[in-house]
Amino acid sequence: MIRSLFVNLPVADLPRSQAFFSALGFGFNERFTNEQAACLVVNEHLSCMLLQRPFFQGFTKLPVADATATTEVLLALQVDSRAEVDEVVAKARAAGGTVPNDKQDMGFMVQHGFADPDGHQWEVFYMDEAAAPAQF
Repeated sequence: MIRSLFVNLPVADLPRSQAFFSALGFGFNERFTNEQAACLVVNEHLSCMLLQRPFFQGFTKLPVADATATTEVLLALQVDSRAEVDEVVAKARAAGGTVPNDKQDMGFMVQHGFADPDGHQWEVFYMDEAAAPAQF
C-alpha cells in the first residue's frame, strides 16, 4: 500500500524557492533539507523535494526539463474553498510567481494557478464533489 508521495522538482536557486514557498505558507521538513535539497511539506502524505538542478540530474540519465520552456508536469493542489483558490494564487503572485492562465469556473469546480520561480506549474482548485456531473 502506498503511504505517501514525494514529488521531486529541479530548482535553480534553492534559497529562492524556499522563500517563495514559505511566503505561500508552506513549511519544510528540516530533517530532509540541506544545501542541495529542501523537503517542502504539502500535507502529512505529500511532500515535494526541491532539488538543486545538478543534484536532481544525478537521479536520472535523461535531460532535465526546463520548466520555463516546456511543461513537464502540472501539480494540482485541492483547497477547501473558492476564496482559498484566490488567496493562494494572490500569495504566489506577491511572492514573485507568475500567473500564466485565467481562472476557470465550471460551477462545481473553480481552478486557477501559478508558476513558481523555476516555471513549475501549480494548479489550485476547489471542487464541490456533490455538485459534480455524474461523469466529468
